[in-house]
Amino acid sequence: MEALSTAIGVSRPTLSRYFQDAGSVRRSTRERIERGLERVDYVPNFFATRMNRKSTELIGVIVPYYNDLFFTNLLGAIETAAFEAGYTIIAQSSHGDPGVEARASDMLRSMGVDGVIVAPLGRSTSVAALERLSADLPLVLVDSRIPEASFGVDFVGTDNRQSMQLIVDYLCRTGPSPVFLGMPAVNSNAGERETAYRERMHALGQPAETVGGGVPSGSWDFEAYARDVMDAHFARGVHCDSTILCANDRLAIGVISAAHRHGLLGRKEDDGASLRVAGHDDHPLSAFVTPALTTVAQDTRKIGRTVVSRLLERIRAGRPSSSSDAIETHCEAVLKVRGSA
Repeated sequence: MEALSTAIGVSRPTLSRYFQDAGSVRRSTRERIERGLERVDYVPNFFATRMNRKSTELIGVIVPYYNDLFFTNLLGAIETAAFEAGYTIIAQSSHGDPGVEARASDMLRSMGVDGVIVAPLGRSTSVAALERLSADLPLVLVDSRIPEASFGVDFVGTDNRQSMQLIVDYLCRTGPSPVFLGMPAVNSNAGERETAYRERMHALGQPAETVGGGVPSGSWDFEAYARDVMDAHFARGVHCDSTILCANDRLAIGVISAAHRHGLLGRKEDDGASLRVAGHDDHPLSAFVTPALTTVAQDTRKIGRTVVSRLLERIRAGRPSSSSDAIETHCEAVLKVRGSA
């Protein structure tokens, strides 16, 4: 600050006031400082300027994968909402590894962020790491919950019961009732969506049937899992003219891949029956596969804004959530009808 004030030709206290609040110095002085900063090409040290403040205006975010475009979209929505509120995000990926997720959690604690948003891996998540995090900082979970956790935290995600009812009702109304291809049991969404499917089929007086290839693994490689499961079924002539409802769009993309391999898509039987495929999420690529995927769209923009808003409420209140006051917010999905069903 001494060297910078000398280079610009103003006092150090005046320069300090300018950095704290540019409007607090006279206009002529402010213009002189701004011309001087351009001349010396000064770039403030982001972390140094926040060391003595009560707030770093930093939000940590942990997602399971960067290469899953659903999480990429969600991360973008969170970043936009945080930026509009005057905050900067520091994003970390757990890369599907609970150890990496735990280290990312500890890293964000050490960086002095004001709060953290976590899209947890799910069943493999280190609950102990999140407990340490929530004890120190406001924490909000997004996309999937951790029902078995003993600590209470806020949650923001899609209303799986509403979204599954929407797609099940449409499929039953427009053709054969759907069988359900569940996702590997990696997080709470897996069980919630299957349960919601079964409940809605029962309410409609339709039989609920699940499709699978044995006990689902914990892998996040959904496309390959669904392709292999349905390739085996199609090879035996099973479900070749069924309506297959997938727990997420990445599974549906795998089903479409297997269906292309067996020449099932676009085929019409004499009675008009043909294979139909539907998904859940409105993955960014779902409109561009062939045929384009019928699905239900999670409102990632609303989820991103809501989770940031909820976290900022906790930050401003100066306390994390607890089991007694934790709030769950469920956002509704929208039906997207395309060529696959």
